[in-house]
Amino acid sequence: MKRVASAALVFTLLGGGAHAHHSREMFDVTRNITYRGVVKAYRWQNPHSSIVVTVGANAKDRSTVGTWNIEASSLSIMTTGGWKQNTFKTGDPITVVAHPNKDGSKNVLLFYVTMPDGKRLYRAAHRYPGEVDH
Repeated sequence: MKRVASAALVFTLLGGGAHAHHSREMFDVTRNITYRGVVKAYRWQNPHSSIVVTVGANAKDRSTVGTWNIEASSLSIMTTGGWKQNTFKTGDPITVVAHPNKDGSKNVLLFYVTMPDGKRLYRAAHRYPGEVDH
């Protein structure tokens, strides 16, 4: 009986930690910012893939100038959404719509990418409350 209770406690603690790790609380999911630049790196990895995007000094929206770490989702979620390991390569032009970090840092949460043919690839199939698709 003690063994079952101990196992349940460990499972509960680990489950809580995993849930906390995946919190998106640090991002303002009610705001969408468009970043037009080039891919500096595309990290196809778990627990979160990411795209590093550099936006040049000639950007129309001056607030987007710089290098941004765009956090995406796990490989399984992204694969389901049509992403692949070779979706992007360094130097590819890219348009990303993402949610800013509440602390103003250059770590933002991917909402979607608009591909050259106009197709959108989303971070995930679900939408957060207040997330607006333009």
